[in-house]
Amino acid sequence: MSDHTATYLQGHLAPVPDEIDAVDLVVNGTLPCELAGRYFRNGPNPRPGEDPGHLFFGHGMLHGVRLRDGRAEWYRNRWVRTRQLVENARPFRMDGTRDLTTGSANTSVVAHGGKVFALVESSFPCEVTDALDTVGPCDFGGRLTTAMTAHPKEDPVTGELHFFGYGFTPPFVTYHRLSADGQLIASFPVDVGGPVMMHDFAITKHHVVWLDLPVLFNPERIGRGVPYDWNDTYPSRVGVMAKDGGPVRWFEISPSYVFHVGNASEDVQGRIVLDVARYSRDGFTSTWATMRGVASSKGGGIASNALLCRWTLDTANGLVSEQQLDDRHMEFPTVDDRLAGRSNRYLYAVDEHAIVKYDNVSGAVHRHELGDDRHAGEAVFVPAEGGVAEDDGWLLSIATHSDPGVPSQLLVHDATDVAAKPVATVQLPRRVPAGFHGAWVPDAGPA
Repeated sequence: MSDHTATYLQGHLAPVPDEIDAVDLVVNGTLPCELAGRYFRNGPNPRPGEDPGHLFFGHGMLHGVRLRDGRAEWYRNRWVRTRQLVENARPFRMDGTRDLTTGSANTSVVAHGGKVFALVESSFPCEVTDALDTVGPCDFGGRLTTAMTAHPKEDPVTGELHFFGYGFTPPFVTYHRLSADGQLIASFPVDVGGPVMMHDFAITKHHVVWLDLPVLFNPERIGRGVPYDWNDTYPSRVGVMAKDGGPVRWFEISPSYVFHVGNASEDVQGRIVLDVARYSRDGFTSTWATMRGVASSKGGGIASNALLCRWTLDTANGLVSEQQLDDRHMEFPTVDDRLAGRSNRYLYAVDEHAIVKYDNVSGAVHRHELGDDRHAGEAVFVPAEGGVAEDDGWLLSIATHSDPGVPSQLLVHDATDVAAKPVATVQLPRRVPAGFHGAWVPDAGPA
């Protein structure tokens, strides 16, 4: 490609031109037979010849691998057939209002209430099938009236799905909750300071944790990429709210931005402990330039200048402490979903060319280095059957080569020994562009 090609269209980020199917994939090593389900990964993938103008604007493409009985039965990739893709529809109408049925569906994928959704934070969720065919936008029977975050949180005890939508007109943030069977049962506004870009949030056993941070809607950027920028006059703060609503208690922190939360929990003193991938102002500015295609790219889809940080919010005295947990850049923090909102010992992440495991008890950091020519995608934890320890299970991640001509691999690591080589490597039939977020959807029965 020429030097004028945007960085998000080159190398490990370069889009693929078509949809394919493949069966009976080659596996090196031994796939655990208990892995019965589908691994899905989402990310932006413009059509051939398109330049969307920003990493975030490419059409959503889902990549799927079917695992069962120690075999990788199939791979397939599909564009999410949104109205934006099929009809060239645009999310903003001529009168300035938003069409929430239109979006790229390019950020994450989540299963809830017997359905699978492709998500982007600017529109309604888009339902897809287990075979990656598009069903269409979902507003939960007309009850959802805002966009839906790409990072909903399922409470492991109640089965409820907590999420929010944000926009650039009041109310700037709206909280929502789905029942375990997928019915929208609660919606109400959350009072934040302005039109923030709130990409992620957190839950605990009793609370919702909000991130009111200084990246705000900038009308001067409309038509020139994502219309949000760092605003030096806007304070950084974290809010704590009861899950059933009520006032938000705000804690001011040092200037920060967070794309992704690792987890949050309540400690024995009742304090809120929140682990995040934190960007300073300079780190965010550099990363934002990369996403706009005007700077060099690195990392697993997002050029990471983030550091793992812990904020401890003392709700008794209103104080907050900040602690940097590692001095190496990281992104895409994940935990065992069964511990969402509860205390977790282990957190997984990626660091440019490595898969990383953090031990919150010992402080140890374990790394599996992929080499300078391969880029690690988000590591999804799948618990082992009958597992006793928190890390009894598997990490699934797609590794993408810097050379666009080299096919990608699905790596399966034993989560108890991340530094070791994968227990199995599934050879995919094509390159999978370094994208955003994935999910493991286990079989509910014969399929």
